[in-house]
Amino acid sequence: MADQNNPYAAPSAHVADVSQSIDDGELIEGGQAVPAGNGWQWIADGFALFKMNPGIWILNLIILMVIFVGLALIPFIGTLATYILFPILTGGLMLGCRALERNEPLEVGHLFAGFREKAGPLAVVGVLYLVGLIAVVLITSLFVGFGVFGAMFMGSKPAMSVTMILLMFLIILGLSIPLLMAIWFAPALVVIHDLQPMDALKQSFTGCLKNIVPFLVYGIIGFVISIIASIPFGLGWFVWAPTIIASAYAGYRDIFVRHA
Repeated sequence: MADQNNPYAAPSAHVADVSQSIDDGELIEGGQAVPAGNGWQWIADGFALFKMNPGIWILNLIILMVIFVGLALIPFIGTLATYILFPILTGGLMLGCRALERNEPLEVGHLFAGFREKAGPLAVVGVLYLVGLIAVVLITSLFVGFGVFGAMFMGSKPAMSVTMILLMFLIILGLSIPLLMAIWFAPALVVIHDLQPMDALKQSFTGCLKNIVPFLVYGIIGFVISIIASIPFGLGWFVWAPTIIASAYAGYRDIFVRHA
């Protein structure tokens, strides 16, 4: 915590105020339901964590962008690597958020800390997420036809009615949301509580399911902020993207951790 007698001390995050101890707290199996307003609080807490070390947050974001843009230039292998690396890098940033919560500095090294801590399990989380995405594509193909996806992958423009496009969008959205729920808290649960990949995905999904309303609040506010962040040539994303990452940590602490 910052020195309360020092008016020039950096502001501390609300998530750090919940518990004065430096331990990780007791894991709440499956998470707990929290009030709807906590969806906004996760964003506020995430921004507070960002303000503690904005320069390193932005530098880490730039490094992330360089990594993923570079991978995007490598056909097929780059895509596979992106999905595998994403949970590893995110897990490292979760450790960085924990460091900030403990009033320790965020470092560039935190971005790669997942390789040192739980690289194997985090990589499996990425593989399982990729498998889930492939399943979404296959299931959607059963409804709209494999020919549509085949034409899309070949670069041609298949003739599709507005109804077909809407149907495809709704199917993909309906199947992708549960997948996103499963991976949202999984990196934090793996690196901090040593959960196995499948267990982390299940618990993340359950925790999100118990908090549909807070996540609805979180999503609506986040959508508005995303629009605002995109207006000045997208420069606002240098603040908003790190805030989203830190807000995921804040949500994890709120839903899954029982404080002493």
